Amino acid sequence: FAELHAAVAGLPVASSRVLPGLVLRRDFAAYCPAGGELRALLVTEPLRPALAAPGVEFVVDSEGQYRASLCWISRRTEALMSRLQSSNIKLLLSRVKQDEVVIHYAKLYGVSVVECLSSEEMALICEITGVSPCAPFGDNIHREITEAAVATFCRPLLLGSQRCVHIGFTSVSAFQPHCLILCGPVAGVNEQHAAALQEAFTMLQQLFKTVDQ
Repeated sequence: FAELHAAVAGLPVASSRVLPGLVLRRDFAAYCPAGGELRALLVTEPLRPALAAPGVEFVVDSEGQYRASLCWISRRTEALMSRLQSSNIKLLLSRVKQDEVVIHYAKLYGVSVVECLSSEEMALICEITGVSPCAPFGDNIHREITEAAVATFCRPLLLGSQRCVHIGFTSVSAFQPHCLILCGPVAGVNEQHAAALQEAFTMLQQLFKTVDQ
């Protein structure tokens, strides 16, 4: 229920509504409008390539080496984003915050980015789409991308003064997620309404629970 409702203070209760899909309470790190169905990639690690393996010390002896390292990172990141574009990936959903160079090339190659998803949000998206987060690319940035989900739409949504992300996914089951937008004059009223609705849904869930004979 926590991932399927959003509370908005400062609006009349009559403004409450139900929206298809998911509403993520954060803004796009990069937004590139795209029409129709789009492929979405779930990641749990930074896409900026590392200069050394974990536990290995990387030593830079001069400013020239430092600049060369930055150029290498930039080229690798651009190559990865180009690979996503050629695989028709239009949306990147990230569990972690991505580096500025990733955001820069995502905008350049038409890939929208949403960062810092919670583990609960990622788990819900995986359940809806049947897709697991993409394994780290490492040195193989040209491998085939098969872990992509399908989003039917992805657009900005303004709730009060907060910019959010509204996404619809093609579900692999009968579960078609909808998000409840609860509006009220103050946060306390919204919390009361949310608690009452959650209890009502819990009661209905118990009422219609399958009884093993």
